[in-house]
Amino acid sequence: MIRLSLAEDQRLLLSAIASLLELEDDITVVGRFDNGDEARAGLIETPPDVVLTDIEMPGMTGLELAEWLREALPEVRVVILTTFARPGYLRRALDAGVRGYLLKETPAEELVGAIRRIVAGERVIAPELALTAFDGKDPLSERERQALRLAGEGASNADIASTLHLAEGTVRNYLSEAMSKLQAENRIEAYRIARDQGWL
Repeated sequence: MIRLSLAEDQRLLLSAIASLLELEDDITVVGRFDNGDEARAGLIETPPDVVLTDIEMPGMTGLELAEWLREALPEVRVVILTTFARPGYLRRALDAGVRGYLLKETPAEELVGAIRRIVAGERVIAPELALTAFDGKDPLSERERQALRLAGEGASNADIASTLHLAEGTVRNYLSEAMSKLQAENRIEAYRIARDQGWL
């Protein structure tokens, strides 16, 4: 029996996917979470064989969850199920050890088959994305990415400094570096460029 947990912030979709998967004789859903932080806590309490997660969620993103799982629960296989066909996201997912990267438009039978293949030790990438896996290398450091994401959400330098436990001057340096690397006029343009590339 494949023990599977789901992390998806759209509750209707979360319920629909869980109901779909539970129709299979060899899959049981042991956890449902509608944000990344809740998923992290629940996965420690009840580790599954597979985590099926969206990328963009409140709190911890699906990619951050995958990075955390690689360290905390390396035996858990992570499958990203997303609407985002961005090379940057796929590259980060592969770097985080994700075993599957599929689009939400994937037919149900293909999703189920992919889960079984991943449990058997394979890596499954949506065919339309496989050729883009190593396009567009992410130029941002992790701190630059964190600062830029918060800036794009409207946070001030002081807010970013407080959230990341950094000095304001350090935050300004990170944002300046990010703008320079992305050849952006300002932080909002840098945020948009990075988001469009899947680097946030």
